[in-house]
Amino acid sequence: QVQLAESGGGLVQAGGSLRLSCAASGSIFRLNVMGWYRQAPGMQRELVASITNSGSANYADSVKGRFTISRDNAKNTVYLQMNSLKPEDTAVYYCNAQGLKGTLSSFNRYGQGTQVTVSS
Repeated sequence: QVQLAESGGGLVQAGGSLRLSCAASGSIFRLNVMGWYRQAPGMQRELVASITNSGSANYADSVKGRFTISRDNAKNTVYLQMNSLKPEDTAVYYCNAQGLKGTLSSFNRYGQGTQVTVSS
């Protein structure tokens, strides 16, 4: 099985910063895309940012220029640096990892989620 452990959420004032981390562990043969999704109350889950194992990043328009995704392949860890936070960034943030397990079967897994709350 593949497990994702997230950390770094919390409460911050508008204009502040937070850094989320997510470490993947378990029977992993290869990690391909890692990313972050978020879901606000009453809304659908949406992609915030993703990054391939070669470092190619993709961002939602709403976070471009404010958020930066990065990963440490040696540690199977993905990070999301969030700057200039806005109240509309308030949501539960979910780590996502896609790849191949040790059995060479594919996986697409989400973490348990971490709350980010931005006060105005």
